[in-house]
Amino acid sequence: MERRSTASERIAVFFVVLVIATFSALLLPQELRPGRSANVANGRAVYDGGCIVCHGADGKGAPETSAGFRRPGTFPDFTSCDQTTPEPDANWKAVIVHGGPHRGFSPIMPAFGQLLADRDIDDVIAYLRGFCANNTRRHWPRGELNLPRAIVTEKAFPEDELVVTTAANASGAPGYETHFIHEQSFGPFDQIEIDAPWILQDQNHSYASHVGDMTFGLKHVLFSSLRTGSIFALQGGILPPTGSTKLGGNGTTVFEPFAAFDQLFPTNTWVQLQMGADLPRHPKITPQSLFGNIAVGQTIAGDHRLGRQWSPMVEFVAARDLQDGAKTDWDVLPEMQVTLSPRQHIRANVGVRTPFTDTAGRSPQVEFYVLWDWADGKFWEGW
Repeated sequence: MERRSTASERIAVFFVVLVIATFSALLLPQELRPGRSANVANGRAVYDGGCIVCHGADGKGAPETSAGFRRPGTFPDFTSCDQTTPEPDANWKAVIVHGGPHRGFSPIMPAFGQLLADRDIDDVIAYLRGFCANNTRRHWPRGELNLPRAIVTEKAFPEDELVVTTAANASGAPGYETHFIHEQSFGPFDQIEIDAPWILQDQNHSYASHVGDMTFGLKHVLFSSLRTGSIFALQGGILPPTGSTKLGGNGTTVFEPFAAFDQLFPTNTWVQLQMGADLPRHPKITPQSLFGNIAVGQTIAGDHRLGRQWSPMVEFVAARDLQDGAKTDWDVLPEMQVTLSPRQHIRANVGVRTPFTDTAGRSPQVEFYVLWDWADGKFWEGW
């Protein structure tokens, strides 16, 4: 009699297929945007014909005495690579087409959508990119590779974000776990991360709370390519035993290395892959484990991809202790991220995480976060 495959085996097969498909994308001669190549010479002519009056010949901004206005704090310096390369072309284009107020910036930036042809706007953006003269500018990860953040799967792009994320038990005893995550990039390739969790649980009808095991991490981008839509990074983290063992703390220092690979496709579909391990200093106190996460999603935006972004996605989350008889925990997490502010620097995501295997003692959870990209302005700005 033929044996039927179990749910965990079917999910494992799907996970493997996604991994193979993701890495196969690196081998394909994919062009993220295979359409018309930008005409930088025309872009310079457009810039010299109008933009130069305010933004100056060098891209740092014309003197206030000649520009006729006082610069706002959000006035761009196009020569600053750390400011310009993290922004995708769509953000620049939205401001040029609709003017500064459309994205919560100063009204001194007028709208040029009725004055310039679409190709002229694309050309001037390509010219603006050239003001970043750092000798490593070709290697800075471009903003198009900064994909929507999943709830669990960590991505490869170095970010400047503050994220508050909460998971709440949907059944069984009430329990909440909130993470306060600070991420800050430095240089072209690196990011530091600090994750401070707070845990609140109902234990025998009495609530107990405590800080969890904090994470201190360092991420380094090894490869990024706008042409293929690919980015790959490694991160190393250390989790000192700051949490209570009664509330899930490890009780020993844990080292957490992982690899992250993200792939963006021309259809604005994307795949994020994360694989790593938790390696405690004292494995007898808490076991070593492996984990693997995949997020698959699609970003949808109106106004020719210049408007509010909606990013439906689904994550497949797996973890397994490295000890005899251990089972692999498989979870599925459908979710939706949306940009809240017109500037798109405030985002929210909500999803439901459901165990697929080893369900005893593991209840579904409602998970959500609010994200603030603080490099794009203060939290209350840009609305």
